[in-house]
Amino acid sequence: MSTIRQIQVTFDCAEPARVARFWCEVMGYVTPQPFEEGAAWAVCQDPSGAGPRMYFQRVPEGKTAKNRVHLDVRAGTGLVGAERLAVLEAECARLVALGAVHVQTLYADEENESCISMQDIEGNEFCLD
Repeated sequence: MSTIRQIQVTFDCAEPARVARFWCEVMGYVTPQPFEEGAAWAVCQDPSGAGPRMYFQRVPEGKTAKNRVHLDVRAGTGLVGAERLAVLEAECARLVALGAVHVQTLYADEENESCISMQDIEGNEFCLD
């Protein structure tokens, strides 16, 4: 029988404290210790312990290509149609005010519900789903 393991999502970034603060706001996470400006790393975690820990580490190089893995922030779970789109658009507006970038809204079709492609404050792609 396999062991259940927790995961940590690690972000390479230029400003760990800044990016961690952003993702704490997005996810409703907390930091186990105060952010130190200029530190080489920062952490945020789910206060309930259910979600993955997020670790932000400074790297010297900038982002050069599309992420191979991205986060889907499940803001519209269980909702459909116009109600789902309204919730996603409201969350998009909240995140843009925090410094995120709205990339594209993908509207519902015969197979898929609406979702919104975004970028965090350092250009990492994520989706509001």
